[in-house]
Amino acid sequence: MFTNNGQVLQNEIPKIYLSDEDPKYEIPGSVMDGIILDVNEPQYKVSKIRWLMLGFFVMYSASNALQWTQYTIISDIVVNYYGVTGKVVSWTSMVYMIAYVPLIFPASWLLDKTGLRVTTIIGSLGTCVGAWMKVFSVPQDMFWVGFTGQTIVAISQVFILNVPPRLAAVWFGADQVSSACSIGVFGNQLGIALGFLLPPIIVRAQGTVEEIGEDFKFMFYLVAAITTVLLVLIVLFFKAAPASPPSAAADLGAALDSNFLQSLKKLMTNRNYILLLISYGLNIGVFYAISTLLNELVLRYYPGANADAGRIGLVIVVAGMVGSVVCGYILDKTHRFKETTLAVYAASVVGMIIFTFTLDCGQIAVVYFSSIILGFFMTGYLPVGFEFASEVTYPEPEGTTSGILNACVQVFGIILTLLFEWMLAEVGDRWANLTLCVILAVGTVITACIRSDLRRQAAQNKA
Repeated sequence: MFTNNGQVLQNEIPKIYLSDEDPKYEIPGSVMDGIILDVNEPQYKVSKIRWLMLGFFVMYSASNALQWTQYTIISDIVVNYYGVTGKVVSWTSMVYMIAYVPLIFPASWLLDKTGLRVTTIIGSLGTCVGAWMKVFSVPQDMFWVGFTGQTIVAISQVFILNVPPRLAAVWFGADQVSSACSIGVFGNQLGIALGFLLPPIIVRAQGTVEEIGEDFKFMFYLVAAITTVLLVLIVLFFKAAPASPPSAAADLGAALDSNFLQSLKKLMTNRNYILLLISYGLNIGVFYAISTLLNELVLRYYPGANADAGRIGLVIVVAGMVGSVVCGYILDKTHRFKETTLAVYAASVVGMIIFTFTLDCGQIAVVYFSSIILGFFMTGYLPVGFEFASEVTYPEPEGTTSGILNACVQVFGIILTLLFEWMLAEVGDRWANLTLCVILAVGTVITACIRSDLRRQAAQNKA
């Protein structure tokens, strides 16, 4: 150290201050005597266990989502075995949508106030309890028990769908947040894919009543065991947040005092967010309608193709998983949220048109191919919409933003599923599918009206 007259203060040892660690370390000077390094700007570092936390969430999300179409993808078998109507079976899917709408607001509030760990444990516990209830629904007069278990699992979904953008923002740096959100959504898609694939494989369409009963028992026990293992892992190892924020945007978001009602008011007066609510709800609502009634749709033209119906659903979702990852990577590299969202949406319209006019071609291989195109863009749109919403609403809590987004999706999903089911019965699949094409086209126009107000990127760049 030097005084004003240039004399060295003998009692002081020069030190280097490193402010990117907590606690701060002081290094006595040696070869750097007389030099002070005082880094005023915070240095953000990502946690090494961030991928483990994301992995836990992906598996937990998948265990819930695989139960969504567990009944509907084999609806003809369920109808014959339990003696219920097709409409009742459809409600095992729609209960996911109905339960979400009124419960997302308290769930978003809970996520905002208690953090990721508490809400994740609650959701995992509910998913496990619901799965075990289905184990006791194997007798043919116990369908109501299985439906109750399905309802509990559906309620648990409110602690899942709004988490990916929040988890990505809390654990990942600015250059990985979109990819992390995409992978988080990937978990839900993985579960849906397994829900399409496994039930037609496990439960035999042509077996005796006893054989079908044993198949149901095996399927329910398998899912219950998976959810139990995941519950234990989450309780033991899942953490709410890293020791320090990974980015400037996350740091600012964590520093703000959140008020759920105030956030809700701001979101409902945000023009861009309202437009995104409508366009996102239309897109994913169409996906829900097709997924719920896919078994009926395929069997109209390909009788006995129960396994193919499941595999076509699998193809749609797996293609969407690839699309999600690709879109997340593009967003991280370009940060062109408006352009990417609009392009993916418009491509969804094209995919739906191709699917509509190839469904009755008589060649099921062609239907598989058109399903790839449809799935890549329609379900690939899921994380793109999430991330765009986080951008135009920052710094409002991601859990609240995505929660309301998903609530809107459930409302549109219920309406469009009921509309699609009615049109299939009254006017046939061609006009029903064309109606969905028009709905997606309307959503594309609405998306084009959204302004590219990237608030999160602006905060990051300013920092």
